[in-house]
Amino acid sequence: MCSYLIAVIADDLKLLKHFPECSKKATPLFSTAPLGSRVIKGCDFPELFERLVNLNKDADTYFVCLSALHKGRLKYDTILRTQPIPTIEQVGPRGLLQFGSLTPRALTAFLFWRKWFYDIDNRAAQETGYLFEPIIANAIGGTPAPAKKSPVKRHADGNKGRQVDCIREKRAYEIKLRVTIAASGQGRWKEELDFPIDCRKSGFTPVLVVLDSTPNDKLTQFEKAFKDAKGEVYIGKAAWQHLDDVAGPTMAQFLNKYVRDPLQTLLREVPERLSALTARVQDDTITIGVGDDSLVIPRQPSPPEASEDEMPDDATDQFPEA
Repeated sequence: MCSYLIAVIADDLKLLKHFPECSKKATPLFSTAPLGSRVIKGCDFPELFERLVNLNKDADTYFVCLSALHKGRLKYDTILRTQPIPTIEQVGPRGLLQFGSLTPRALTAFLFWRKWFYDIDNRAAQETGYLFEPIIANAIGGTPAPAKKSPVKRHADGNKGRQVDCIREKRAYEIKLRVTIAASGQGRWKEELDFPIDCRKSGFTPVLVVLDSTPNDKLTQFEKAFKDAKGEVYIGKAAWQHLDDVAGPTMAQFLNKYVRDPLQTLLREVPERLSALTARVQDDTITIGVGDDSLVIPRQPSPPEASEDEMPDDATDQFPEA
């Protein structure tokens, strides 16, 4: 699988001619081919890796980021195949809120589906939480800082460490896909507005990077808070340009192909009205239909630890330390 990733990178960087072992074009990372089938057999991976880095000095960082992304996708594929169907002990009391609106058999099935969708979405949030910002951080030559190791302190809370999406030299980055007007607790919002102040008091320049430029009042407040703290603000196209500038040409290519283009596609395709949704189980397979498309999930018995899998303490565990 690592040899497969080398082939993908060689193709991305127009270096495939230097890898005759991978002469057949590798399956793109974003495709419908089964993730477990992405392998090139019979290759000496360490030798391939050394050859790649000799051809491009930033290829090692490219490999780190691409392999972290592929690993995250493989893990989530396993979650979909093994996440247990809920039990009546877990969801039964919730049926009191809707008992009588459906037949008991239909309501029980609905409660099971609803909980299963919640579980796989929660797992997706966990996996993305320690993948998205760390990938961007690593790509631009920085590192994420978990709270217990962070050099940025909460000055209103006893100088406890503050989690930072990316530390690069003396810049502390807050990286967001979008700042929305969705309601949030006042304490949480105040904590976000305090971020640039804490950075400045800790000796760092606060940097706000918002990838989507959709305007709203909270984004305006956030932007003002960073500027008041003599920080830097990059929104929309300016955000992507800033990331490209600090990443350099090779890692800018990675960010555009594996982060920017997919996210921009999703933002463009946000539906005005939700498509029809169907879900069915048949012969150890779950099929999810969304409009005219469908996702087929082969199911297998869950390993004992699957339902107890928790987020690692440190996001940085996914990446080599700088």
